[in-house]
Amino acid sequence: MSNVPVAVVTGSNKGIGLAIVKALCKQFPGDVYLTSRDPQRGQAAVAQLQQEGLRPLFHQLDIDDLQSIRALRDFLKEKYGGLNVLVNNAGIAFKVDDTTPFAVQAEVTLKTNFFGTRNVCTELLPLIKPYGRVVNVSSMVSSSALGGCSQELQQKFRSDAITEDELVQLMTKFVEDTKNSVHEKEGWPNTAYGVSKIGVTVLSRIQARLLNEQRKGEHILLNACCPGWVRTDMAGPKATKSPEEGAETPVYLALLPSSADAPHGQFVSNKTVKPW
Repeated sequence: MSNVPVAVVTGSNKGIGLAIVKALCKQFPGDVYLTSRDPQRGQAAVAQLQQEGLRPLFHQLDIDDLQSIRALRDFLKEKYGGLNVLVNNAGIAFKVDDTTPFAVQAEVTLKTNFFGTRNVCTELLPLIKPYGRVVNVSSMVSSSALGGCSQELQQKFRSDAITEDELVQLMTKFVEDTKNSVHEKEGWPNTAYGVSKIGVTVLSRIQARLLNEQRKGEHILLNACCPGWVRTDMAGPKATKSPEEGAETPVYLALLPSSADAPHGQFVSNKTVKPW
């Protein structure tokens, strides 16, 4: 088993994920894994970084596929005995002018962005070593979407006592409500991406709370963050930040020094804790 520290970035063959891998290859004192659903794209991205003199490693990971997540889990356990840094970056978004029915957009978006991310956390968080760092890439849209929720939903999503099961029930209800065309009547905003990222931000708050309760003294820090509006396939060419600029906050959180005890359980944008 290797004593080398190890970092994993999900959904990292392009865009912000690739920029995060690139930065970690330069700054993280250990092995950095670039992951993607498609091994060919992943290997091509690794080759691209190798040409720049960097040394990322590759592992296949499709966060929509539990077997794929567990294969990565078993590999990390066997080779490294755990994990030091996890950046949950993988996510999808439909384009604004996409004509796919909203209920389908809701189901597909939540499946990856919330449920897929949650599955990765369920399988990999137990592997996080003392002084480990976990970064869940959310979005400022989670804040604006929260503001578009009914008072009742806002209260639930801001609660310091909400459980993971309750959050899962709410995310499932949103998908069901869109299928029944009652989501607005039920107090939901009209953004599947926004709701999926509310899920990621609230999940991060819950996970941080559980780490405090169950693994106090291990100095693990877990946060959600917004990379900003970044020029990627997802956000388009008009966005204000380069992928490298979008990677800054996730990388800052991934590399918080071992002496740090904060931020933890926060929503961070531009390296600054934002109110939720």
